[in-house]
Amino acid sequence: MEIKPLIKNTPKLIIVLFVLFFSSCKKPKEQTVLSVTETIEQPMFFKISLAQWSLHKKIGSGKMSPFDFAKEANAMGFEAIEYVSGLYNKEVKALGMDAVVEKLEAESKTYGIKNLLIMVDGEGNLASSDEKKLNAAVENHKKWVDAAKALGCHSIRVNAHGEGTYNQVLDQAVVGLTKLSEYAATQGINILVENHGGYTSNGKWLATVMQKVNMPNCGTLPDFGNFCIKRKSNGCEEEYDKYKGVKELMPYAKAVSAKSYNFDDKGNDTAIDYKRMLQIVKNAGYTGYIGVEYEGNVLPEEKGILATKNLLVKASKQIK
Repeated sequence: MEIKPLIKNTPKLIIVLFVLFFSSCKKPKEQTVLSVTETIEQPMFFKISLAQWSLHKKIGSGKMSPFDFAKEANAMGFEAIEYVSGLYNKEVKALGMDAVVEKLEAESKTYGIKNLLIMVDGEGNLASSDEKKLNAAVENHKKWVDAAKALGCHSIRVNAHGEGTYNQVLDQAVVGLTKLSEYAATQGINILVENHGGYTSNGKWLATVMQKVNMPNCGTLPDFGNFCIKRKSNGCEEEYDKYKGVKELMPYAKAVSAKSYNFDDKGNDTAIDYKRMLQIVKNAGYTGYIGVEYEGNVLPEEKGILATKNLLVKASKQIK
């Protein structure tokens, strides 16, 4: 007689047992997920790009076409690149600027690479004491501003060299950079000055230039290693404090270059304290790309590039 009610209520009993079973399993599962989450490393505060100068020996020797830059960068695990204008001199002369830009854009799309900037050299001194030469330099740089826009870059890097005293070259740089930045603003492109020898490698001098230009699209590209103000035949005669220099330039930075030379057995650069440099960069609130620019003479270019990339990753984990 009592068997019938039991059978009648069996489906309800099964449902209750089913809910209790899975409820008892839920808590341990949540705990497992939390423990896995806790082991995940925090992402770096910056992203890493590749500067084409790191491959200039391979390109210059003819072992690599400059049009294969995106392909090479992709093969080494990079997602963004920085071009060097001088590595395309022959191609621009033979094919024309439009054809070169079209080819580079196609290659970057093929390999899923982001184009960041063009480092421009050899187009005249933007701080020349000769007004005609200064204006010619401004005009010469405009085609690279246009190329940067076509490629989807955010900037071109220029040099602010000239003749004269500290203050004379400073004032001339303000004139040249203002003129070029005014044009670049119409194209949505930034004009960046790198510490690249002479007065530009004096952090205080270049920071003062930025203050006087005072335009939102005119900034700096601090390089970890280019702080030789005066060179001599066997090295640097006068060098600016690299850590002080980067700190002075970071408030105006729209890109950063991780120069590297040679490495010790622990993978650290023998000339630059990357941990100290990255702490300066982070303290400035910078969160953009840092470009690998290997210039060593011991490791082959590809190995030097990867050693620099690995050092950036390692050093980023050591800073606060």
